[in-house]
Amino acid sequence: MKSLELFVERIILAARWILVVFYLGLAAALLVYAASFIGKFIKVAGAVTTLGEADMILAMLGLIDAALVASLVVMVMISGYENFVSRFDEHDGEVSFLGKLDAGSLKIKVASSIVAISSIHLLQVFLNSDKYETIQLVVMTGIHLAFVLSALMLGILERLMAKRKGAMDEPHV
Repeated sequence: MKSLELFVERIILAARWILVVFYLGLAAALLVYAASFIGKFIKVAGAVTTLGEADMILAMLGLIDAALVASLVVMVMISGYENFVSRFDEHDGEVSFLGKLDAGSLKIKVASSIVAISSIHLLQVFLNSDKYETIQLVVMTGIHLAFVLSALMLGILERLMAKRKGAMDEPHV
């Protein structure tokens, strides 16, 4: 029975390497997104003399939004690989920043990134509010507030869990 248990455990532990397919897929998607970003940048650069101030701000917000999304993808790839598959080998401090995000911290960082991306999108919408109906603006604001509330709740839960863990780690006298 013990040999069957060890066999099952080995299969389950080996199955984590299937996640590598997802991380490589995210890396490929990031490459495609980078090409899209370059296209957007070229379009903005080509129209720099014809764009008004508001349109230039909207274009820049679009580029910032793309950078935040790309950073989010990288954060998920690196942290996910580190937490669930294998540790990175360190090459002359090249990856010394890795391994600092556990699953709980990653959730908070992802939620914070989503709030930042949503904020930029909502700002773009408000700068073009004449193109939207009031109900659309209300719904988009409500969705953004849901993201903010979710991020806030994740932060509170993470803090409570850290306090609880700290209290459990303290020696009782």
